[in-house]
Amino acid sequence: MVVNLRAKKRLVSRVTGVGLSRIKFDQESTDDIADAITRDNIRSLITAGTIIIKAAGGTSRGRSKFKKSQRKKRGTTTGSKKGRRGARVGKKEAYVAKVRALRHRLKVAKDRKEITNPQFWDLYRKIGGNTVRNVAHLRSLIDEVKAKHS
Repeated sequence: MVVNLRAKKRLVSRVTGVGLSRIKFDQESTDDIADAITRDNIRSLITAGTIIIKAAGGTSRGRSKFKKSQRKKRGTTTGSKKGRRGARVGKKEAYVAKVRALRHRLKVAKDRKEITNPQFWDLYRKIGGNTVRNVAHLRSLIDEVKAKHS
């Protein structure tokens, strides 16, 4: 005789806190499961192994691992790169990185009292206007400003 155990499955789901798809009933013990009407009955059947809770399946990493190994195989060393530098690192990204580095150095110089607040903002605007080439250039500009005011 086939017994409809859908309600029992829902009860097990509520007791254990897992989804319906993870609950598996032992086919030989359907009568025992049908007789179980309390949460305690359900718990005892789980410990007895009549009701099995499948392990939760995660996202498979197989494809991503394969892709990573493929990327490693491809030559990204200096001799294998094709295209100009801008093809790999865009102009905007390079500019943003440079400006952030320069502004950080400028802030450090102000915190160390190497330059005054008005001098700081003068150099800050030069950085934003792309007048300052690099950190060494900024260093020389700071030295110039210090020499001018001392």
